[in-house]
Amino acid sequence: MSSSNDGAPDAAASFQDPERELGWASHPGTELLRLSWPIAVSMISYAVMTVADTLFVGHIGPAAIAGVGLGGVTAFTVICFVIGLLRGTKVLVSQAVGAGRPEDAARHSGAGVVLGVSLGVLFGVLGVAVAELLPAIAATSESGEAARVYLVVRMVGTPIVMAYVALREVRYGLGDSRRPMVASVVGNLVNVALDALFVLGLEWGVAGAGWATVIGQSVELGVLVALGGGRPFAKPRVRELRALWRMGVPTGAQFFLEVGAFALLAALLAALDEAQMAGHQIALQVLHFGFLPVFAVGEAASVLVGQAVGAARDSLVSVVARAATKVGLAYASFCALVLVFGGRTIVRAFTDDPHLIEVASTLLLVAAAFQIFDALNMVARSVLRGTGDVRWPAVVGVATAWISTPPLTWLLGYVAGLGALGGWIGLCVEVVVGAALLWHRLLRGDWKRAAAEARRVSRAEEAARISLVPA
Repeated sequence: MSSSNDGAPDAAASFQDPERELGWASHPGTELLRLSWPIAVSMISYAVMTVADTLFVGHIGPAAIAGVGLGGVTAFTVICFVIGLLRGTKVLVSQAVGAGRPEDAARHSGAGVVLGVSLGVLFGVLGVAVAELLPAIAATSESGEAARVYLVVRMVGTPIVMAYVALREVRYGLGDSRRPMVASVVGNLVNVALDALFVLGLEWGVAGAGWATVIGQSVELGVLVALGGGRPFAKPRVRELRALWRMGVPTGAQFFLEVGAFALLAALLAALDEAQMAGHQIALQVLHFGFLPVFAVGEAASVLVGQAVGAARDSLVSVVARAATKVGLAYASFCALVLVFGGRTIVRAFTDDPHLIEVASTLLLVAAAFQIFDALNMVARSVLRGTGDVRWPAVVGVATAWISTPPLTWLLGYVAGLGALGGWIGLCVEVVVGAALLWHRLLRGDWKRAAAEARRVSRAEEAARISLVPA
């Protein structure tokens, strides 16, 4: 084996070129919008699955709404570590694209699918075991049993969900956000149709809502594969699996611990009062339409930043961050106005219970107050992750979540008697402090060391690959 063959010097020289051209460098704002709007549609479509479940079981009563709320939060808590880990696939693939290494992108894609499905099976079994604990923490036996049933059904589809998430992150890393969008919309339409059939027609209750979602997610995966979303794909080596583990574990741990704090909020509200938990669930479903499109802008920014880092164009990081901030703040401001002036009308679509309407409407006013800071928070953490700086966002996210939300839920919700409102004030504090800390790091340029390290590792792997080319 040698690197002295005719092709090796040219390949090495090409790889060591300090900067690569990126087609979108002259118009990052346009590229950001091109990538983000399909991601936004996908995210909203996913949220509509749970919204549809909540709307349909709302006809059964508050216990069913509270049960779906507690079961849905627990389901996401169980699998969120894997979802966060798989987000590393997008970063690795986008950096490989930026560096002009399609072979590496294909192997990173394979690593995402292998880890996603394997961990999906493991965490699905774990979720079924966790479901048996839910009746003990619910305010009533009816809502506790509804939560248990809903969670068991949702956990059946966990390997399917993880396979889809892995392939979706691959497509995002490649700069393709439209295939996942189409798959998500089709899957959601199937879910809504089956909700009507299973919950209202066959009267399967919360179990019917759960099965409608599982089948909708299966259709989502099938459509993405049929559209070519499974390519490019190559068998991963141990190094790609390790790279994804290193890149993804901090984000996965952050997701788990942040969502754990949020799940504790839900558990406290579920034990406090059925109406408080139901109001929390309604307000949360409405809020999805506010923060998920901004989250999509952050995801698109992460892809572009990853490509910029891979191409050694670090100067583009701040350009992308500014563009994403403008788009995110504009949308968040619009949503805040809608929540202030139309929140009560929106809540009435979920329930006609006067007390429940009052609880949920008040929570939406709090949500309107922190929409702007939430946009700043999401953009900053996504940009930092795209550079490869995943540990600091994880530390900030976990620290602010646990210092703010559960303690304030207890102090304001229980001790001061504010109920769900106390918990949402805690969420507001979490978002504001987190945004300040993340933007401080981004503006100081502390992410540059992580970006340089990502390129160093890539160069070492490319040099090793070239050296193995037969003379």
